[in-house]
Amino acid sequence: MTPTTPLVERSTTRKVVGSLAILGTAAAVAGLGTYGNFTDSTTPMNTTVDTGTLSINLTQPAGAVAIPVSTTGFVPGDSMTRAVNLINDGGSALGSVALTAQVTSAANALTTDAVNGLQLSVKACSVAWTQGGTPTAPTYTCSGTERSLLSGSATPANNTLVDPASLAAGGVDNLVFSISLPTTAGNSMQGLSASLGLTFTGVQRTGTAR
Repeated sequence: MTPTTPLVERSTTRKVVGSLAILGTAAAVAGLGTYGNFTDSTTPMNTTVDTGTLSINLTQPAGAVAIPVSTTGFVPGDSMTRAVNLINDGGSALGSVALTAQVTSAANALTTDAVNGLQLSVKACSVAWTQGGTPTAPTYTCSGTERSLLSGSATPANNTLVDPASLAAGGVDNLVFSISLPTTAGNSMQGLSASLGLTFTGVQRTGTAR
């Protein structure tokens, strides 16, 4: 019986060592799987963005001659002038304001001849214009500061106004616009007619970092 005892001890020793090796391997794998998984985060920083409102509006001063208007018998040197108020009633500043004259009648020399055809001018006054003349042929004088915002042919695709007050939110331009036939208009302009639609268009300012 004595010779068999060492065999049992050697077998038990091998089994214990083998079990330790397996447990050690399992512990190493578990460690690799969980390493670096601790995380943390900051308190949320609330951010609110409100978009602006872009809006311009055209009105007439109290007592002004109503528009639209029409006239006949125009000859070289004649002009037709009316008053309007251009208001930036939105919440955002504008980058530019343009006045576009859309031809709503058949094209002819009145609207295609940039030099001798119809001319358009726009002036601004720092205060309300004073109206004089007659109900059918009003005149306007400025008791404040008068500026020219536009002058030239009536029918380019786009006429950008020079630094109007309506660029600023809440800004108001006291305007008079005049349509005239220059003295250089020749006999080729006789018997012609033209219809124009005048539209003011505001374009948003350039986006900036906020």
